[in-house]
Amino acid sequence: MRIGDRQIGTGEVFVIAEIGVNHDGKRDVALRLVEAAARAGADAVKFQMFEATGLMSRASRLAGYQSRAGERDPVEMLRRLELSDETLTELASCARAAGICPIVTVFSLDLVDRAARMGWSAFKTASPDIVHRPLLEALASRGLPLILSTGASTLAEVERATQWLSGSASTLAALQCVSSYPTPPEHAELDGIAALRGLGLSRVGYSDHTREVETGAEAVRRGAVILEKHFTHDTRAPGPDHAASLDEAALQRYVREARAARPVQAALLQPGLKRVLDIERDVRRVSRQSIVTRRALRIGETIVAADLTFKRPGTGLAPYEIDRVLGRTVRREVEADVPLTPEDVGLPAGDQEGATHGAGV
Repeated sequence: MRIGDRQIGTGEVFVIAEIGVNHDGKRDVALRLVEAAARAGADAVKFQMFEATGLMSRASRLAGYQSRAGERDPVEMLRRLELSDETLTELASCARAAGICPIVTVFSLDLVDRAARMGWSAFKTASPDIVHRPLLEALASRGLPLILSTGASTLAEVERATQWLSGSASTLAALQCVSSYPTPPEHAELDGIAALRGLGLSRVGYSDHTREVETGAEAVRRGAVILEKHFTHDTRAPGPDHAASLDEAALQRYVREARAARPVQAALLQPGLKRVLDIERDVRRVSRQSIVTRRALRIGETIVAADLTFKRPGTGLAPYEIDRVLGRTVRREVEADVPLTPEDVGLPAGDQEGATHGAGV
């Protein structure tokens, strides 16, 4: 698997500077962060592609860490942090000119075609989308390397996703991750790297949400061949992700220490354990996507594809259940733009995260 001119898994660890939404929705800040990531020695920068109303249903809410960062409304937060297609294309070009690879996380199925035309070196998925089979398969079909994040996921969920993508195994990598922002160092869960390798994945890494500089080097010693680290212009800036990020000087140290580390022989590593921590459950529920109604559904109607989309939160039927839902008869009235539950369509309870909405939200 190659990203840009790098063969992943041979030579030095591949380090991704995750700019994410730390540009604060501002093109000039994003451009400066690309240049800073290159100066710090990163191999790649990563952005996020989303549209607020396409990702958030009316049932969406903020994660706890977002509320603690001062956010008040999930849709307004994302609207403020969106970047236009034109800006994202410019950023991909800027990264290449700076000698580093541009990578993007695409959050919605409807955006895949547009993202494929922007010149990215690889696609990445957000941890909550480990259950979003339509999105995973659409991204894998584009022929670019695909990196799966696996925070707040069980090992069985990761294995299922890799089975969906078995035809793209040669261009697939997976990252152990803890979906807590920031992650306390005692909950870094680096053993999950070995657990992912136990699934037969040859390219495994670590998406690091700790504030620590040393965690990346330890992940390399545990077998990580890819690292991802949130990166910002100011760790004290207002916004949801700055507090879980490194500044340029710290990122430079992170890269240097990670590249100096050497992996321990696999035979000497303990068998890995991957689990969902209590500190991840809020993000798992809030940030996973469900099958969501595009319009109000009435009792007795037959559900067709045009009636449905995929949005947050994860309190309804998971996206991979879509084929079981299409063609079924609506059992109770459901409002527009809310997650669909098993009870709405007469299915047994599936992979959902807690709350149901009844006839409303």
